[in-house]
Amino acid sequence: MLDQFMGGGTTLAEAKLLNRNAIGVDINPQSVLIAEANLQFQCETNSKILIRKGSAIDLHFIKDNRIDLICTHPPYANIIKYSQGIDGDISLLEAEDFLIVMKKAAEESYRVLKKGKVCAVMIGDIRKYGKVVPLGFRLMECFLQAGFQNKEIIIKKQHHCRSSSYWRKRSRDFLLLEHEYIFVFQK
Repeated sequence: MLDQFMGGGTTLAEAKLLNRNAIGVDINPQSVLIAEANLQFQCETNSKILIRKGSAIDLHFIKDNRIDLICTHPPYANIIKYSQGIDGDISLLEAEDFLIVMKKAAEESYRVLKKGKVCAVMIGDIRKYGKVVPLGFRLMECFLQAGFQNKEIIIKKQHHCRSSSYWRKRSRDFLLLEHEYIFVFQK
């Protein structure tokens, strides 16, 4: 299993609990330290968990067609900045530049994933100057252009969004951006 936007290592912790081998990659050295600390728990498992500082667009240490599952949750462009000036940190990018990099990450995901296997990506839409930016569907297009096929689109309700109360007052019973997509792709 691969998570190339590992963050604090939640996906890796679940892999460890499920006795699955996993690779976690993150460009932020602080995320690497947090993930290492979060994985120090004991459980009966023989899984191998590899944590690496690196970029989702350069997984050179993984050979072609080697990964059985990709499960990842990239940042939503620059909505939350996870670093202060780390070169290659996509959480610092505006939506258009973010999508350019995500297309490269999708291509690299396609390269390392085995044929017939699954890549699951969780992402949400964003607002910019009060207008909706359909980041989720634009990211989906990056993965389709890389060669993946849509297997499923899951809509997950998001809880405790910072802007919910603001938009709820103005929505007039319309649905809000209180969801994330889990795109399930197949190679």
